Amino acid sequence: MQANQPRNFLFTSSLDPSLIQAYQNTDYRVDTDAPFVIKVGVSSEPLRQLYSQYRSDCAAYITACNPLGRRLSEVKNTARQAALSSELTGRSLKFINGVGLDSQDEWLGEASFLALGLSLEATRVLAGKHEQNAVVWCDKDAVAQLILLR
Repeated sequence: MQANQPRNFLFTSSLDPSLIQAYQNTDYRVDTDAPFVIKVGVSSEPLRQLYSQYRSDCAAYITACNPLGRRLSEVKNTARQAALSSELTGRSLKFINGVGLDSQDEWLGEASFLALGLSLEATRVLAGKHEQNAVVWCDKDAVAQLILLR
């Protein structure tokens, strides 16, 4: 498997292939004391260390910004992120701020969270609720997978 290929496309997506490629090429930055980047299809040692620190075996990199690929104002995206933050807090999940950075610089960085301990099914539901096209989920091996929702 090549480094940037997702592990599983379980269905045919209605998303434009160029959008899927953009998601695959995004740098998913995690703003810990020593910031690091998660890449789709690549195992992350810093993420593995967070798993150990927080006794977790999975994580989701999730945003509520720009629902269904529609660019919203900073004010609207901030409000959406605050709602997602409240929901993660209500679930008693440990989460860390991050920013999804477009490698082609066509989109501004999207505020995001790395939520530790969020199962794949819970990730799908939460991302769907916040109208996302896709989400990045990391398994016990700390390998990021692009999960398409549409």
